Amino acid sequence: MTALPTSLTLGSLRVETPVVLAPMAGITNAAYRRLCAEQGAGLYVCEMITSRGLVERDQHTQDMLVFDELETTRSVQLYGTDPVYVGKAAEILCAEYGVAHIDLNFGCPVPKVTRKGGGGALPWKRGLLAEILEAAVAAATPYDVPVTMKTRKGIDDDHLTYLDAGRIAQESGVAAIALHGRTVSQAYSGQADWDAIGALVEHVDIPVLGNGDIWEAADAIRMVEHTGAAGVVVGRGCLGRPWIFRDLAAAFSGEQVATLPTLGEVTAMMRRHAELLCQHMGEERGCKEFRKHVSWYLKGFAAGGEMRRSLGLVDSLADLDRMLADLDPTERFPVAELGTPRGRQGSPRARVVLPEGWLDDTDGSGSHLQEEASETTGG
Repeated sequence: MTALPTSLTLGSLRVETPVVLAPMAGITNAAYRRLCAEQGAGLYVCEMITSRGLVERDQHTQDMLVFDELETTRSVQLYGTDPVYVGKAAEILCAEYGVAHIDLNFGCPVPKVTRKGGGGALPWKRGLLAEILEAAVAAATPYDVPVTMKTRKGIDDDHLTYLDAGRIAQESGVAAIALHGRTVSQAYSGQADWDAIGALVEHVDIPVLGNGDIWEAADAIRMVEHTGAAGVVVGRGCLGRPWIFRDLAAAFSGEQVATLPTLGEVTAMMRRHAELLCQHMGEERGCKEFRKHVSWYLKGFAAGGEMRRSLGLVDSLADLDRMLADLDPTERFPVAELGTPRGRQGSPRARVVLPEGWLDDTDGSGSHLQEEASETTGG
């Protein structure tokens, strides 16, 4: 059996545990990244921002680029379809925001993104992909900031791109590639194909990070052992369970750990999360942002529908404290929830929405689609 990686090296950046928090729209803001980082070591990536939004100083984009004062390693995921905008945005991130790592999103399956040839659709255009990667690497290199990319297997099973994308990434000077073992047409449905991650590991010399179906620390270890990946990217598996990063840090240092917090320990985590959101956004907006997390935290616990509804309308920390005090702190963790999917799953798409004639040509050099400054999404 191959030895487990104990850290992750991305160019000049060393990550203490080979674990990356996947950027998720509306989730991985500064408060949530701080909460996860308090649990265990890893690389915690900001929500995805658009390169055009950053270059044109769009206010919403700038508002998303907020970092916690204890966030020593600033990591941002950038989205773009035009090499010029991506290069300029990468330079702004390095020069003005002091980022230590830039990830480029070529994995987003959302129709409003693929319709414009972005996200998971873009790697079909191999020439355009190379131009974007080379522009980002050229902009970040003078600052000694590593650039990585996140992608999927391809558009669908008949239009796979991940092996070509890996080769292009390596040739472009990209420090690592993260592969979500699903196609765009699968979205978040079905099972992730870990064999594809293993095939990419064999295909390239740069580090490959595996993404998809990591619900527990034990899944991360199985994935790395199965694929030979240099580390893992965790997305939906941490929703309502930031302590998974504690388990992951322990697992990669050789311990077998599965944290099973009581409801009292979970409510303490909920309170800490809400408090951090309020510190960063103000109490009213912070409490509103917290509402979406309630059902994830309480998944499997006996808290009744009325309690969940009330918590889903919480508008102050005092209200939150009063409601959480009504929950039974001794209730045990619902072990039936271990290893089960969390967050959105959805169903596979019969057809991926693409620009007219997108599949006719696999190069696309010079064919830069118009970016929208306000586009933001997960990946």
